[in-house]
Amino acid sequence: MLERKYIFPGVIELNLQAGRSFGVNLYLLDGGQEWLLLDIGEEETLDEVIELIRALDFPLSKCKMIVATHADVDHVQALARARERLRTRTAAHPRAAAAIEAGDAVETYAHISAQNFHVPMPPCKIDIKLQEGDVIRVGKLRLHVWHTPGHTPGQLSFKLGSLLFSGDNIYRDSCVGVIDAHHGSHIPDFIRSLERIRDDDAEFLLPSHGPIFRKDRAIIQRAIDRLQQYQYMADFGTCAVRWPLQEEWEQIILSGQWPPQW
Repeated sequence: MLERKYIFPGVIELNLQAGRSFGVNLYLLDGGQEWLLLDIGEEETLDEVIELIRALDFPLSKCKMIVATHADVDHVQALARARERLRTRTAAHPRAAAAIEAGDAVETYAHISAQNFHVPMPPCKIDIKLQEGDVIRVGKLRLHVWHTPGHTPGQLSFKLGSLLFSGDNIYRDSCVGVIDAHHGSHIPDFIRSLERIRDDDAEFLLPSHGPIFRKDRAIIQRAIDRLQQYQYMADFGTCAVRWPLQEEWEQIILSGQWPPQW
């Protein structure tokens, strides 16, 4: 049996526990008589993840559920196999569930044809559809469900006391989860989700990538300020709200002024 390395009471991060990277952060929440996982990662690491959980003396039969923070392939590719092997239930927001159950290769980022990137995305039944305000009870723990769309329409975050499992909303370097139309990204929603995280009383943020960090309003505000600009930049295509330069050009065209005033 391995010694359990809790980063906070009832919380083990499996990358840190293993001393190696599984690609995405995997959080095991230990409620005493039962436990759950936030995300499961890719198929190639599943066997090692399960063996690690067994070595930590967590009975596999006591896995209450595996929760998908969202539908990105790097977070959920192994979900179908894990559901079968652990004989447990899966949970996600309804918008994420639709992509996962369909094995939607585009929305989950499993296929990016322009970059010749193609990985399998096995469909998986989602047993529990999680909504804003739900509470997941894991033994003595109470996990409060937040719907924090923006990166994806089905992104969830989870509040546990002074901790916020913040998914792909914000990282310690003020970067955020990728913004892409094929992904269902929505910049105004993203800003609202970040404002909610900024204004909450959580002390620590536990993201899906990169290090855990003490919440700093300045880190989040830098991301908000940047996304505010993104809303009006052609760089973000249909994810942008408006492109003021194009509006200006159309006014020049409609004015009939000749020669136009450059």
